[in-house]
Amino acid sequence: MSMIDPSQNNPLVTVVIAAWNAEETIIRAIDSAMSQTVPVEVIVVDDRSTDNTRALAEARAKDDPRLTVLCQPENGGPSAARNRAIAAGRAPWIAVLDSDDWMEPDRLARLLDLAARHGADFMADDLWKLDVGAPEATRRPMLGDVTGTIPVNSADFVASNLSAGHGGRREMGFVKPLMSRSFLDRHGLNYDPNVRLGEDYVFYMQALLEGAVFLLTGPTGYVATVRPNSLSGRHPTEAHAHLVAADRALLARKDLSADTRRALEAHMMEQYKKWAWRKLIDAVRDADPVAALRCFWAPPQVTVDLFGRLIREALVRARRRTGAG
Repeated sequence: MSMIDPSQNNPLVTVVIAAWNAEETIIRAIDSAMSQTVPVEVIVVDDRSTDNTRALAEARAKDDPRLTVLCQPENGGPSAARNRAIAAGRAPWIAVLDSDDWMEPDRLARLLDLAARHGADFMADDLWKLDVGAPEATRRPMLGDVTGTIPVNSADFVASNLSAGHGGRREMGFVKPLMSRSFLDRHGLNYDPNVRLGEDYVFYMQALLEGAVFLLTGPTGYVATVRPNSLSGRHPTEAHAHLVAADRALLARKDLSADTRRALEAHMMEQYKKWAWRKLIDAVRDADPVAALRCFWAPPQVTVDLFGRLIREALVRARRRTGAG
């Protein structure tokens, strides 16, 4: 393991990479962070990988004192891993990089310039999305309609994360902003270690409610790999329960605007519906009729949604049988 050399120029940005079973992409992510045109320190936290992720990162760290590799004692998810890296870092700005993504060399320099000019606490850019295995020429912006540099408020941010209106991994919660360490320290902000789905959404929302100046601009060079087996696309049932609990905690605040409260209630209900559906699937798989019936003991909107999903599923299966016949 390499520890950061104090003789190095003081870094401007701590690049945080939480990694789990990322042996195919970890070096690309690390090298893209190390290639930034501004002084950086890179902290990789291996979340108890079962492949060669840790060994590859540690081998790379031997060649560059700007890279530190930390290892979790047990798998704790991306929130816990990021918290550890942030606590270990010393730069005034923090940037999160997913282990299967990468950055173009001038991305952080461009974001630092925008943050300084506009007084941002969180300076976000639209992401380039690229399907795994596809040529780089096919990359496309995630949001696609960002022009100039625009402020983001809490109500609009939550609304942008409603799957019903966006979906297809186009929610603003996927952005990876440059974040002010002093702002996080001042407000005691950390990623919620219980949240493994939507952890960025919850973290950014907490910052917005604490008054963060959160700005968004067009793509500056973050390339997000879209793959069918992404961790964001496969998660346990309780992940939705934790996200519902996080929304409920946010709704308990007394300082919410009416628009923010409405948006949070809609987001919580959307997650509640997903959670109930996943619980029903689990109950059917486990042949547990009592657990299945309990899924319908829920707010009316959730019960109606469950019946609608069941009807749609029955129609799909009926069409398949008809086609097979």
